[in-house]
Amino acid sequence: MLGAYLRRMRALCESGSFDLLWIEKEALPYLPYGFESLLMPRGVPYVVDYDDAVFHNYDKSDFGLVRAVLGHKIDSVMVGASTVICGNDYLAARARQAGASRIEHVPTVVDSGRYGENANVGGGDDKAVPVIGWIGSPSTERYVLDLQSVLASVCEGTGARLMLVGARPEFAQRCESLPIEVVPWSEDTEADYIARFDIGIMPLPDEPWERGKCGYKLIQYMASNKPVVASPVGVNKQIVREWDCGLLASDDAQWREALTLLITNESLRRRLGHQGRYAVETHYSTCVQVPRIARILRAAANAH
Repeated sequence: MLGAYLRRMRALCESGSFDLLWIEKEALPYLPYGFESLLMPRGVPYVVDYDDAVFHNYDKSDFGLVRAVLGHKIDSVMVGASTVICGNDYLAARARQAGASRIEHVPTVVDSGRYGENANVGGGDDKAVPVIGWIGSPSTERYVLDLQSVLASVCEGTGARLMLVGARPEFAQRCESLPIEVVPWSEDTEADYIARFDIGIMPLPDEPWERGKCGYKLIQYMASNKPVVASPVGVNKQIVREWDCGLLASDDAQWREALTLLITNESLRRRLGHQGRYAVETHYSTCVQVPRIARILRAAANAH
C-alpha cells in the first residue's frame, strides 16, 4: 500500500509537462486535499470523473476523525477541477453543491460488441427453465440476499432458477431454499454468463451510497438483449423509464409481480430486451461516448 502511494506521488510530481491530468475520483485516497494539492503540478489543469459516491466514504464515515478531516475533501477536488465528469444526476448535484465550475454528465458505458447483438433476445439457452440472473461482487451480494424470500417464491411458482455471477461460492449455502448456481466472475466469461440469463436484476436499497451508482449491471444486461428488473434508486429509475427496457420494483410484492410477469411473457421479454439493446447502441456504448469524452478533455486542456 505504501509503495502504491509513493508511486502515485511520484507520478504527480513528474506530470508538470502534461497538457491535462485525468483523475479518477481523487489522486490520493484518505489523504487530506491540502496534501494532495501540494503535489499537483502548477499550471496543469485536471479533469476528475465519478461513477460512485466516493464522497460518502468520508462524510458518512463511522469515524468522527475521518468526517472532520476528509468530509469535504471531494468537494475541494471538484472545485479545483477544470471539469467534473459525473455518471448520474446524484453525483452531478454534489458537484454543483461543491461549486464545480464545469460539470459534464457522461453515462457508464460498455463495449457493445462484447455482448453480441444477435444473442438470444430476452432469453438464455433454448431451455424450459428460465434464469433470473445477477452480476456483481461479494461486496454487493447482500442486495440479492435481501430478496431471498421473493426469489424463492418466484422460483417455486414458475420453475425458474437463479444464477449469480461474482458472488462468493458459499452464498449458495445461505440460500438453500433457492435453485441457485453461483459462478466466478472474470472479464473473459461475464458476457457469456449474462447471455444465459432470461432476466437481469439489480436490487438496491434507497441509501446515499446506492444513489450514486451508475447502473453498470443494467447496461450489461441491456447490451445482452435482456430485460431488467431494478429498484427505482438513483439512475436505475432514469434508465428503465427513459428507455422502456424493463420494470421497476419498490417492494417485495412488486418484485414478485415483475419477475413473474417477465418469466411468463416471452414476447414482453423480447420487446424489452430489444429496447435495452437499442439504448446501449445509441447511448450507453463506448463508440458513442468516447468521442464525446475526447471533446470534453480537449476543451478542458484548451480552456486553461
